[in-house]
Amino acid sequence: MDSPRSETPSFQALSQSQWFATDVQPQEPMLRAYLRKQFPHLHDVDDVVQESFLRICRARIEGRLQSVRGFLFTAARNLALDGLRHRRAAPFAEVAPETGWNVVEGGPCAAEAASRRQELELLAEAIESLPLRCRQVLKLRKIYGLSHREIAVRLGIAERTVNVQVGHGVRRCADYLRARGVTLP
Repeated sequence: MDSPRSETPSFQALSQSQWFATDVQPQEPMLRAYLRKQFPHLHDVDDVVQESFLRICRARIEGRLQSVRGFLFTAARNLALDGLRHRRAAPFAEVAPETGWNVVEGGPCAAEAASRRQELELLAEAIESLPLRCRQVLKLRKIYGLSHREIAVRLGIAERTVNVQVGHGVRRCADYLRARGVTLP
């Protein structure tokens, strides 16, 4: 006789499958179009899409998924950038000016904007999670652009303390973002 515990994984798998089919899979055509547009030299779009699906499933299981669309597009973008970085060592051919390639400049697409917005929200959460003094020092340095000396004078602390607090703040924010699936350069 099966114990109730042995039924739980199949129930979770079913709900995970339903969630994937209703919330994630419908994003696939837009994700593929986004990857083709933003990364025209990316040869393995299928691999990036599949790895993005895997990462979003892991994030949901771990309970760190806030936005399906934002997470999916951010994961895909990070994977594509990683792939392009690895290919950077490969030689490339020069393009003659007479090829007539048009380069269109424009702002980010909706997916890119949503991804950036989600990353900024996560960064704001990371900063707010810092201890008070560390948060004050980091904001004065990174947001307001004050020098270490100016921060030390303003807060009445040693310049060395400012240096240490900036380092701690940056490391803690980076750890916070990595724990939530943001790949940092």
